[in-house]
Amino acid sequence: MITQYYQHYSRSLDPDLEYQTYGTQGHAVLVFASQDGRFYDYQNFDMVATLSPFIETGKIRLICADSIDSETWSDINGDPRSRIEKQERWYHYIIDELIPAVRNGNETFIVTGCSMGGFHAANHFFRRPDIFDTLLSLSGLYGADYFFGSYKDKLVYDNSPLDFLAGMPDDHYYWNLYRSRRIICCVGQGRWEDELLADTRKLDALLTAKHVDHWCDYWGYDVDHDWSWWRKQVYYFMNHIVYGDLERTIS
Repeated sequence: MITQYYQHYSRSLDPDLEYQTYGTQGHAVLVFASQDGRFYDYQNFDMVATLSPFIETGKIRLICADSIDSETWSDINGDPRSRIEKQERWYHYIIDELIPAVRNGNETFIVTGCSMGGFHAANHFFRRPDIFDTLLSLSGLYGADYFFGSYKDKLVYDNSPLDFLAGMPDDHYYWNLYRSRRIICCVGQGRWEDELLADTRKLDALLTAKHVDHWCDYWGYDVDHDWSWWRKQVYYFMNHIVYGDLERTIS
């Protein structure tokens, strides 16, 4: 497959940021790294190899973004306002800089990630359903309180899907957009999945109450918070997405 590496200056964040693409054709898939991860982790943990049948046949192409989690979500001893301001700048880097750099026309994107990458995928999807047509979150968190505790402000709210979805008016036009999109959240019930499982159940209940079709899939008690399982999950769900039987599965 054709692999391309990019480094470019970010107006939103000042330093140069990096990303890598795999393939040149097919449905664009934006990939977020797991907590404190880098753009190359998806390749190093064999997720790219797992998805290679879809990439090499031109069904999808991957765009693996870099993260700054160590300066935002993971910096639990840092000033919370500075942390969330930097997170918001990174969000705008993704939306206003990275997406335009890789987008073909007005295409929409699949967005995915594992663990913290699942959180970022959901956060971007629910904030911009006009850009993202499919969410595939594996072992994701969906609320900001896990990292910010009792600290709350408007930016924390805007980056906490469980909060801003619960507060979104029923007549907001995003609800109809969500209903036209594909939403998949998967979590195991094994080791290190407790907080992720709880948040997935909360999101599941919230979307059900809002009459938004979605697929929250709870895998077995032997399914741990680990790359070996995420490789199995990403292939399984991408196969549904690519070959068009997802609507039947959700309904």
